[in-house]
Amino acid sequence: MESSVAADSDRTVESTENSQEIKPKMHFSGTVVKTGLAGAIIDIGVGHPAVIHISQIVPDESVEQPIKRVEDVLRVGQTVDVWVKKVKDNRVELTMIKPLDLEWRDIKKGMTVKGKVVRLEKFGAFVEIGAERPGLIHISEMAHGYVRQPSDVVKEGDEIEAQVIDVNRKKKQIKLSLKALQPEPVKEEELPRVFTEVPKREKPARKKKVKSPRTRGEELSGNVDELLASMTSEPEKEAEPTAMEIALREAMERAKARKQEDKARKNKNVSQEQENILNRTLENKIQS
Repeated sequence: MESSVAADSDRTVESTENSQEIKPKMHFSGTVVKTGLAGAIIDIGVGHPAVIHISQIVPDESVEQPIKRVEDVLRVGQTVDVWVKKVKDNRVELTMIKPLDLEWRDIKKGMTVKGKVVRLEKFGAFVEIGAERPGLIHISEMAHGYVRQPSDVVKEGDEIEAQVIDVNRKKKQIKLSLKALQPEPVKEEELPRVFTEVPKREKPARKKKVKSPRTRGEELSGNVDELLASMTSEPEKEAEPTAMEIALREAMERAKARKQEDKARKNKNVSQEQENILNRTLENKIQS
């Protein structure tokens, strides 16, 4: 049966001049023409059928698990979704496993990808971009400013564009960034401070008191009156001292006199003592 399926496929692809150009990952809705132990032949509507191996047949495209019998999944006349896996020597090989939009070799740092937010975490958001693993947008790569939590920027199910900032095939990690595609905020340049001299406020001139105009005669008469008043005014009499003031003055005078007497007496005693010492000194010299 396997050889029969292969033979039928070879016969149908002998001429491909009128068929469209077929490339890997192209999607087709085909009809099952024949089944066998090794696989099935499917008409994809391009002028000739194609072959699908049993290892590429799955009951559901979301379940990538091979089956044991082709008849358990495919029946003749059944319509199925398939993708081109390989084209070689006019032989088209199909698969029911949806191929990745991005292979590891296709993912490059700096490229822009489209994807769908599939999960939110405290540290960021996971985005399905059609690769083997979802890409991660860390919370620090969501905006140029501060982001309190990822849900402030994106929600699950959002279709977004992001830039690949790092890819590690060994660890199967894809790091994405939203802010890399956003314009950087314009930093406000510090404007030079211009100091302008504030003009001093001029103090209003004081208004001089304007005396009521007087005639020349009034001025002269006024001066004469002032002069006469100063000449005729009696000198002020000194106030007479009281008895207490007189007694205080006398006591101060007596104390002053007593102090002078004591000073004179002391000076006299000093002179007499000096004279006695001198006399004794002379007598001692004569006797010797």
